[in-house]
Parts: sequence; C-alpha cells; structure tokens
Amino acid sequence: MNNYFCGWYFKCQSKQDVISVIPAIHINNGKKSCSIQLITSDQVWNVEFPYCSFRKKKKAFMIGENYFSAKGVSFHLYGEGIELVGKLKFGAFQKLGYDIMGPFRYIPYMECRHKVFSMKHTVNGTLYLNGVEYHFENGLGYMEGDRGRSFPKKYLWTQCCLPTGSLMLSVADIPFGCCTFTGIIGVVDWKGKRYRFATYLGAKVMKIKKGMVVIKQGNMIFTVRLLKKKEQPLYAPIHGEMNRTIHESTACLVSYELKKRNQIVFSFEEEMASFEYEYPF
Repeated sequence: MNNYFCGWYFKCQSKQDVISVIPAIHINNGKKSCSIQLITSDQVWNVEFPYCSFRKKKKAFMIGENYFSAKGVSFHLYGEGIELVGKLKFGAFQKLGYDIMGPFRYIPYMECRHKVFSMKHTVNGTLYLNGVEYHFENGLGYMEGDRGRSFPKKYLWTQCCLPTGSLMLSVADIPFGCCTFTGIIGVVDWKGKRYRFATYLGAKVMKIKKGMVVIKQGNMIFTVRLLKKKEQPLYAPIHGEMNRTIHESTACLVSYELKKRNQIVFSFEEEMASFEYEYPF
C-alpha cells in the first residue's frame, strides 16, 4: 500500500483526569513511519518513530518500548517535552455484538474504516507524566481504531464513559464515487440497554451546527451539544501522511439527551466527555 494509516485510540479516565493515547502507523508514497500521540485536558505531545520500531505480537503490538494490548498498556516514552512511564491494566472489554460499520465494512476503497474494540472497561495502575502521577483505581477506559487513507474532511465525534454506561457517536461526510453522503455510527449503553444509531439502520441528521448535532432514527432522537471545549491540536492522516491538524477536547463539558417515543430516556451533562468537531461553526 502506498498511502495507508492505521491508528488505535486508548482513553483512560480516573476520577480527576483523562489521558488519551493514540499509537499509529502511516505510509505515504511508500514511506513508512509510526508515532504515538498523547493528549490530556490541557496538553498534547507527538513522538515520531521509524517504522522498524513497530513490532506486532500475538494480540498486542509495540512501538519502541511502549506496549499496547487489550489487557493493558505500558510506557517508556521519551521525546521533546515528554517523559511518560508506567503501566495500566485493563479489565474485560465490553464489545459490540457486530461491527460498528455494519454492511459498510464490505464496501471496497472506503476512505476510512472505524472499529470499536471496547465500549467500556476498567483501568487500574499508575502513569508518571513529566514527573506528575496519574493514578487509576477502578477507572474507566474506552478503545477504538481507524484505518484507511484519510480522515473524513468534515466530521463530528464524541465519546463518554459513565458509571451507568458508555456512548460514542460519529457523524461524517463520506466520499462515495463522485458523490458524498452523511454517514452516522453510534452506540449508547445506558443502564443495561443498548441503543445503536447508524445510516444503515435509518438514522438521519436533523441538524448539525455550532457544535451541536441532532440524530433521528425511527422513534428515537439523540441530541448532543458541546458546551465548553478544551481542545488541543492533533495530527491526522491525509493519504497516509500525518500532516493534517484536527482539534480534540479529550475532557470537556458536553450535554447528551436521548428521547424515545417523545419520552426522555436520559438527559445529562458530562465534564469528562471527549469531542472533536471538524465542521464549520
């Protein structure tokens, strides 16, 4: 493959803090490299590695001396302005019953493919970031990934872990031949029930503007509003090369409301939600 990327997103949340880590491999015109990005509520770092630093193991992989798996992660990450060491252990992943992409996973030549590995799991352990301790005791975790050539030009993404559940939603402009369409994928786990939203299930965008999106699917209406952002710049792929700058708030204030048959299933605000908004405001 001449132009390709594959990235994994690990979100780790304690009672006080959120740290998200994004290891990735990227190929542009045959030139291979890899990287690890780290984002907190107020800082971001990017450490680049030669492609030979990426080593695939059984159900795990390493970039340099940094280890990633479904059971946990460990770090010996050093770069400009960053020293990250420590180890986190993950509990059992809460997986989806079927692929988040549904039948779209079988369409060839898609620009980007998304996968949810875990809607929620426990996180335990300690990280030391530039000498500051981040302790996770029965914390909450989430893991997803993307692969393809490029991120969508315009998209919204949000994720939220809660004691009573977890949710994620992505809305994006998807190139398809000479046209584009608005693609929707989302999952809400709430008090033992699971609600899925997707274009292939009939979901439609009723409104998307100024950090707000309203999704309608059958008798359900899902509304998300960004109330207070704390965004940091991240690198994202264009034709496999990490030369696009996007902005993520890994821990910010977002409101969520789900109605079914005009009855409120839930309505709340969460200050440790994650949010990306790459539509014009």
